[in-house]
Amino acid sequence: MNYRKVIIGPIITEKSIKLVELENKYTFEVANDATKGQIKKAVEDIFDVKVEQVNVLKNRGRLKRSLVGRRLQYRSKDTKKAVVQLAEKNSIKIFEGGK
Repeated sequence: MNYRKVIIGPIITEKSIKLVELENKYTFEVANDATKGQIKKAVEDIFDVKVEQVNVLKNRGRLKRSLVGRRLQYRSKDTKKAVVQLAEKNSIKIFEGGK
């Protein structure tokens, strides 16, 4: 699998920034079929860092309803995110901003 397709992009929220500052953990949106091993290898290859641990969270798409014209129901897409803990003294520049 192409490692550029495994990691869709970073998730930058207040909570993810706190995880970076306090525990050296980075959050990424990943492909739904990616495994922990693939995520670890992708982060190590793309950012040239050492990964210690990978935690994965799967969010099921929510049911949406629309009453425009006629009643429609659809489901938003399923998402998967990974929280990756790096070894000490490793960091990823994307999350540091203007520092």
